[in-house]
Amino acid sequence: MPSSDLPYRPCVGIMLFNQDGKVFVGKRIDQTVEGWQMPQGGIDDGETPRQAALRELQEEVGTDKAEILGEMDDWVTYDLPAHLIGVAFHGKYKGQRQKWFALRFTGHDGDIDLTAHEPEFSSFQWVSLDDLPGLIVPFKRDTYRSVIAVLGKYA
Repeated sequence: MPSSDLPYRPCVGIMLFNQDGKVFVGKRIDQTVEGWQMPQGGIDDGETPRQAALRELQEEVGTDKAEILGEMDDWVTYDLPAHLIGVAFHGKYKGQRQKWFALRFTGHDGDIDLTAHEPEFSSFQWVSLDDLPGLIVPFKRDTYRSVIAVLGKYA
């Protein structure tokens, strides 16, 4: 099937801010090059985007100590690079269609447990909005800039 015929994976993204206005990023375990990203994941059948965001926070960050501050009105899409189409997402999608949420972390770093579920991140850090795009794989940078433009006000 040509990549243009593949759908986008419905997904949520989480911009998690700490009390200092810095953003959580995790270092991906499954990358051959160093890759950092904010938590994100698919929306399960029968799940609202808001429910998915809270579930993904628990699964990827290992905490429920956060409150939703806001969400983007629009969905953001990105296409996978050609060499990942047919490989990433079990070959089912050409990219992702994401609904992004801003959350405030209400706990302490010790409340974060990256191994609480099947780990996706090997480590994490809190970064400034200005530093965020430079840490992200190039094909997701425009998406991150869009998210920062809308949700950065919650920092």
